[in-house]
Amino acid sequence: MEENAQNQIKPGTLLISEPFLQDENFVRSVVLLCENSKGGSFGLVLNKLSILKVSELIDRLSFLDSDVYVGGPVEQNTFHFIYFGERMLDGSVPLGNNLWWGGDFSQLEQKIINSEVDLEYVRFFIGYSGWSEGQLEEEIAEKTWIHTPCTETESIFKASPEELWRIILKNMGGEYQIMANYPIDPRLN
Repeated sequence: MEENAQNQIKPGTLLISEPFLQDENFVRSVVLLCENSKGGSFGLVLNKLSILKVSELIDRLSFLDSDVYVGGPVEQNTFHFIYFGERMLDGSVPLGNNLWWGGDFSQLEQKIINSEVDLEYVRFFIGYSGWSEGQLEEEIAEKTWIHTPCTETESIFKASPEELWRIILKNMGGEYQIMANYPIDPRLN
């Protein structure tokens, strides 16, 4: 079972937290899995805004009012990014469906300064979500995470952070469409 789960969970997969997960770092979160190997896994929470703007973190981009998301609870002193479209940076990792993780940040800075980037399709993060060897597969087996391929890539940039979790579950259909309407605390229903 564990090996089968490892084979199914590849970079570009979305991890959707189960409806009643109470971990404050991952309540109603959607995580984009960027790396999954025998050594562990790395992902970025797509729908948790920080209070920061890029202009506050990157000197060369002091004019850029773009939001920064909390990629996860690990190493929140690190900066990451994803983008949608054609590959535009050296070192970018393909995640499928024209979605890219990272790359040469100085190239990205220069493209932003030169107005060569559609910022609607770039997302910035501080920190990341990480799992040790076998931990993610264990959490999936425990049904902490629902996983699905990221097929509607463009929509992860268009949906509001508050609605992304619900939208993805609804688009998955069936039982997941029902889960999308679960209240955060069923006692309040």
